[in-house]
Amino acid sequence: MRVISGIKKGYRLKAPKGKDTRPTEDRIKESLFNILRDIDEESIVLDLFAGSGSIGIEFLSRGVNKVYFIDRSYLSIKTIKENLQHTHLEDKAKVIKSDSIKIIESLGSQNIKFNYIFIDPPYEKNLIMISLEKICNEGLLKKNGIIILEHEKELILGDEVWDFKKIDYRNYGDKSLTFYTYSD
Repeated sequence: MRVISGIKKGYRLKAPKGKDTRPTEDRIKESLFNILRDIDEESIVLDLFAGSGSIGIEFLSRGVNKVYFIDRSYLSIKTIKENLQHTHLEDKAKVIKSDSIKIIESLGSQNIKFNYIFIDPPYEKNLIMISLEKICNEGLLKKNGIIILEHEKELILGDEVWDFKKIDYRNYGDKSLTFYTYSD
């Protein structure tokens, strides 16, 4: 696993030990950022269920202003911090050990809004729908922001979910990426 582009291109990243995380493969990460294209340097990113932090670190390498990394696993938080130190990007990161669903309400009460929200929860749970509902209720996504979901291919998400509309969908073997923004 590595940073694929930007100022930290080529830096190797660690993954948490154990089977609780599924780091996003480099080919999926590369495709994700090709779809997003140009990233505004003023962007604020939320990496929910962050695991190794590789997606948030990729955003930072491409010049975003700040990334919030959220995970409830001690091993994941430790790995994220190590990866941030290794890439020298810790000054633009906020790492929070918390349940990803609970933190959404806390971020909403602080009136923090995100340009990009990446969600890759454990599979076989209803965490995607719960996350989307909470994000909608708390208004965490900026007006033209994008939510990116990484999930198992078998999970088919609707064209409209809460106040969000699907703007793209891609399959990669047994994984998929689904992109949402606010409905007009």
